[in-house]
Amino acid sequence: MGHQVRIEVNGITHDREVDPRMLLVHFLREELALTGTNVGCETSLCGACTVLVDGKAVKSCTQLAVQADGSSITTIEGLAQDGELHPLQSAFHEEHGLQCGFCTPGMILTAVDLLNDNPKPSAEEIREGLKGNICRCTGYHNIVKAVQRAAEGGAS
Repeated sequence: MGHQVRIEVNGITHDREVDPRMLLVHFLREELALTGTNVGCETSLCGACTVLVDGKAVKSCTQLAVQADGSSITTIEGLAQDGELHPLQSAFHEEHGLQCGFCTPGMILTAVDLLNDNPKPSAEEIREGLKGNICRCTGYHNIVKAVQRAAEGGAS
């Protein structure tokens, strides 16, 4: 038996009946075809599935879709506005803060939450804020530079 949910995703309200056991990550990917949210470890260790729920970074593999009922969610697809990349998206591009790109959506959304809480973080605070997100390619140096660039307003 399904459960009725109303969830706003990237500014669009969706009314759906979902299995009470459906994870939020699967709701976004399978029900809404928003595949920028990646399924990584499914144990909350890697952060590839991070989205913003009511403005806060949440690992969507650890939250049920029914728990998001009434919430506003932002995925990587909804971060750009009016065809313009979000400053963090631009900074990741300009500072080469990605290689394969698998972790990038979760990194960027975690960084959005970080900068909302701390608009001018130090490199150490950025590393601490991103510690729940794993990148297997870059070594984090350029990711930290990208977050610093966005914090300084240097991203185009």
